Amino acid sequence: MKLNAGYSSLASPLELGLHKSGLRLTPQRKKVLDLFQRIGSGNHLSAEEVHAHLLQMKSRVSLATIYRTLRLLVRMGFLHELELSEGGHRFELLSKDHPDHHHLVCINCGRTEEFESDEVVDAGRKAAENKGFKLIESTLNVRALCPQCI
Repeated sequence: MKLNAGYSSLASPLELGLHKSGLRLTPQRKKVLDLFQRIGSGNHLSAEEVHAHLLQMKSRVSLATIYRTLRLLVRMGFLHELELSEGGHRFELLSKDHPDHHHLVCINCGRTEEFESDEVVDAGRKAAENKGFKLIESTLNVRALCPQCI
């Protein structure tokens, strides 16, 4: 993208995706994605935890804006949403390095740990093939009690 002064600037994938959808890169959207990129993949945050992190960083972003931004980033493929059976939601940075990973979720405190299992992916692939489906991803959420809550 060329600027009038002769400078060139490379737009981020987020900015390009937003532009294609007729949206713009707001400071709030950038702050939310930057937070997830800073903490890295494998870390799962609720909207409330994102809000708390941003407040600690002196960023004033409303909780409603965070909820809307998280949903947008999930739709755009930057974040993955983990729906907990207790009604909560956690979000993580989507990782191309570990697309088929699974979660252990404590039903008491919400602690979430990732694990990988070729057996789970193979079972998902076989089930999809047997029913004529094409496997896109394979995820398993295991509800349990963590060591601190036992």
